[in-house]
Amino acid sequence: MKKEVTLVFGASTKEDRYAYKAIKMLRSNQVPTKAFSLKEGQIEDVFFDTELVPYKNIDTVTLYLNPLNQEEYYNYILSLKPNRVIFNPGTENTEFIELLKDNGIKTEVACTLVLLTTKQY
Repeated sequence: MKKEVTLVFGASTKEDRYAYKAIKMLRSNQVPTKAFSLKEGQIEDVFFDTELVPYKNIDTVTLYLNPLNQEEYYNYILSLKPNRVIFNPGTENTEFIELLKDNGIKTEVACTLVLLTTKQY
């Protein structure tokens, strides 16, 4: 079974950040992973993109960006045409959720770490 690519949006190299932990757990579960951050970085074999790459194969975008900073990325995330966007705790954004749904993209208000741990990812 081919695993779909996840984009961690708001990646961090700080080990106490949930985005860092998500990348580590995604990779330990052999989930192909891409990452976007404003700062260059790397976790294991995942190099952070600091420019908005027009990926064609993103299944899931998992957000680690607070709602105030999401709006400038709405069009980019929509252009990726992911199957779903996960709003991790603290990233919930009703406006963006409605926009995604209007464009046929599934949304989940959930924790990527919990989904992976409980095999619901």
